[in-house]
Amino acid sequence: MDTDDARSLARSLRELIQDAHHTLALDTPPELVTRVTGHLGCELRHVVNVVAAFPGWEHANLQRGVDAYLAAHTPGAEWFGIAGQGREHDDIVNMLARAARGWERYEPGAVDYEAVAIGPDETTEVISLGMVLTRAPGGTPVVLALRGAQEHMSTDCQVVVLAPDRAAAKESRDEIERLMREHDVYRGQILSFAWSEYRGNDLVTFLPRPDLRPGQVVLPDGVLETIERHIVGVAEQAPRLRAHGQHLKRGLLLHGPPGTGKTHTVRYLMARMTGCTVIVMTGGAIRFVSQAAGLARRLQPAIVVLEDVDLVARDRSFGDDGNPLLFALLDAMDGVGADADVTFVLTTNRADVLERALADRPGRVDLAVEIPRPDAAGRAALLRLYARDLPLRADLEPIVARTEGATASFFKELLRRAVLDALAHDGGTPAITGDLLNRALDRMLHERAALTRTLLGSGEPGEEEEPVPEDAYASLGGASFPGAYGVHLPAAEPGRDQPLQ
Repeated sequence: MDTDDARSLARSLRELIQDAHHTLALDTPPELVTRVTGHLGCELRHVVNVVAAFPGWEHANLQRGVDAYLAAHTPGAEWFGIAGQGREHDDIVNMLARAARGWERYEPGAVDYEAVAIGPDETTEVISLGMVLTRAPGGTPVVLALRGAQEHMSTDCQVVVLAPDRAAAKESRDEIERLMREHDVYRGQILSFAWSEYRGNDLVTFLPRPDLRPGQVVLPDGVLETIERHIVGVAEQAPRLRAHGQHLKRGLLLHGPPGTGKTHTVRYLMARMTGCTVIVMTGGAIRFVSQAAGLARRLQPAIVVLEDVDLVARDRSFGDDGNPLLFALLDAMDGVGADADVTFVLTTNRADVLERALADRPGRVDLAVEIPRPDAAGRAALLRLYARDLPLRADLEPIVARTEGATASFFKELLRRAVLDALAHDGGTPAITGDLLNRALDRMLHERAALTRTLLGSGEPGEEEEPVPEDAYASLGGASFPGAYGVHLPAAEPGRDQPLQ
């Protein structure tokens, strides 16, 4: 027999052995398949497969929903995993089918887990690949499977329901989704949508709730009260307002120079609204505003914070092609129903460049408040605030006079430098003296510190702030109230509701 004949014979023998192995495999179904079909009471070809997919950041909620489902219908059910090469790239039904045909050796194995965040400092384990035998709410046997994000494939998480009929599968899926919302881990949390370079997916990050009291927010008289009345007042009266057919959705615009306390004021609202879900978006994360608005509607009462919104909502006249992010923002704000207890809080350093369509229509922004540079009383209050618990032994009047036009951020840095100098010269509890404050102020006002002052949102001492054009307030659809408060309320139009007073 020559070499070619020997090779041909060897190939034929190999194929014969493979066919024999495949035939034997079909005669004895693998354990993974028999475990599923035995529980469902039907052949694999008759099994109905229903899949519900969710964004990856919903994995904790999906796990909570499934856990609650199992606790109600099969408390003693035990999870099992799937072992076998290629399971990372195959879906559940394909793995069962390939195992049944003997093409792959998929078998019951250990459950795969991963850790996900459920709070600022708390994580939990979720199942990234596992199956469990249970029953539909009506009693029909079903099999549930959980899948996490798959490498090089979907970034979603999934629950797969296998059942002998479609009605049972749908019944189980709907009940799991209902329980997900009932046990939603995001409710009452402070969240931030962010962009991740990891597979390009979007993530939700938990943030700690600030601890701020009214005395820690230095604003002109009446400003904080006006903001609270508009945001907190509506929340406190939500049931009665609904009963009288009044809308709950509201929009607040905080505008003013950098460093004056817009973000600080927002943080105070976060601290004040303890039972409220807050979603914070800034920079490129505003691309997720549609998802954020949907989440806020689901978790109401909720606040959606859009910081530096002028970076997105510039007037369309600044470009020929419009702004896709602006359109997404407007659609999101309009898409939340008027009866939803959702607040949109926008901050900007440039009210004069905001898109008119963002601000001049009720239901988008109905209260615009200027957060101005602090006056003399405000500057003195900021000095006392940032001294914190240290003794402040200084005549503040000269410091206040030298810092006209400075912002809250400027004073925060000024006190930090003064405290640092005090610590360097006093081993005990340092006191903040006038000399320390003046030396720190001299350094900050030095001509070489001009860029530092700019970064802190502070101009030269005594420098007048460039006035905002009069038509800027017209673009907000509002009229400014006189006085030092810096509060600008939109003027009412015929047939439209007045802002809450």
